Amino acid sequence: MMPPVVMTPRSMAPASQARVGISSSAMVGRRQLWACPPALSGGAVPAPDVTGRYGALCMSDTTHNRSTSAPRPGGGPTIGIVGGGQLARMMLTSASELAIDARLLATVTDESAPGTWPHTTTAAALDDEALGAFAMDCDVLTFDHELVDADTLAALEAHGHVLRPGARALSFSDKSAQRSRLAAAGIPVPRFAMVADADELEGFVASVGGWPVVLKPPRGGYDGRGVHIVSDLEQGMAVIDGTGGPVVAEELLDIDVELAVLVVTRASGGQATYPVVQTVQVDGICHQVVYPAPVHDDIAHEARRIAATVADLVGAVGVLAVELFVCGGRVLVNEVAPRPHNSGHLTIEASVTSQFENHLRAALDWPLGSTDPVAPAAVMLNVIGVAGAGDPAARRADALAVPGVHVHLYGKSWRAGRKLGHVTALGPDVDSAMTAASRALDLLQGGQGST
Repeated sequence: MMPPVVMTPRSMAPASQARVGISSSAMVGRRQLWACPPALSGGAVPAPDVTGRYGALCMSDTTHNRSTSAPRPGGGPTIGIVGGGQLARMMLTSASELAIDARLLATVTDESAPGTWPHTTTAAALDDEALGAFAMDCDVLTFDHELVDADTLAALEAHGHVLRPGARALSFSDKSAQRSRLAAAGIPVPRFAMVADADELEGFVASVGGWPVVLKPPRGGYDGRGVHIVSDLEQGMAVIDGTGGPVVAEELLDIDVELAVLVVTRASGGQATYPVVQTVQVDGICHQVVYPAPVHDDIAHEARRIAATVADLVGAVGVLAVELFVCGGRVLVNEVAPRPHNSGHLTIEASVTSQFENHLRAALDWPLGSTDPVAPAAVMLNVIGVAGAGDPAARRADALAVPGVHVHLYGKSWRAGRKLGHVTALGPDVDSAMTAASRALDLLQGGQGST
């Protein structure tokens, strides 16, 4: 577990504890980090020294569209959220409820979160310069996604910035490293190998008993993108060539059910686990999340045990999502995501404390909230763009007329196949919750609510 970090308010931090920016000087092929002073109350910024310290990033208002809003009343640490998608949007809702001084770093293409939050910095890309400048205004950084450059994160952390989760935990988003580390720790995973050419691919196929197999790029790819089921060498080489490098090859499993477990870990070591849920995937995209998961107690117990073991191995502060396969009574880890996760969206209504609030509490090293369910059953259905149906926001009033349904739309432009929101319903049993959520979803997607 990461040790607790004492956070000093920026206005009181001595120069020896200054935030760091990233200058244009090169170091081992990357931008070098230089110390950049905080804005001390009533004090002057030190003059640049002979190395060019306190350079361009100390004047980042000239290169970024930055919020100039004052910190929130009440003091306390400032948390910066990197990335402006729907996860950031929902984290910011929790931040608002707790009056947390939160800042957002979004790109010009992000749609979901920026329009909802006044304390927003907009950058052309989440590059060294943007991250370095943004980090200077924050005591802690956390993330909407794990696609930020790993070297940049490691450099920020090495020079004193607090990342939660940290650079090592975020490195588990690389599927090749993730699979290798989990397997080395004795955690059950599907059979896999890294393959870069025809010989390696054919060798792996022979080792698992033949075609078809699953191929995935090491980084990127979600919501069905980047997951390829290939049935022959020609298809497999097309994926390898299209990726431009080695890919992760996995055996194709006969899956009984897919599960997910969220584990949230506080900076100083406390940990809590949410109940096991079932996830239903269609073409690699999560369509449904169901609580309680339809598995025997021994399977649920094993899923929670494995998830806790994975969380300890990853060492992520905040929410860690562990996706699992159940195959013939065996529980295997599918993928790990060191951030809030689609499988936990139902916790907003279905748990005492949502995954988003607990993620912020953990990152700030505050006491974690209860993860207990508040109803016997809950169902979450993703609102996914349907060809010809148009924007579901036009029909949200119809969906809200369904008793007991909670509608969340993400403010994203409509596109067929794109996640645009979700609906959640609680109930005395799964069937009643599913019926209500399905009616609302059908209305949002242009139907008559008769599903």
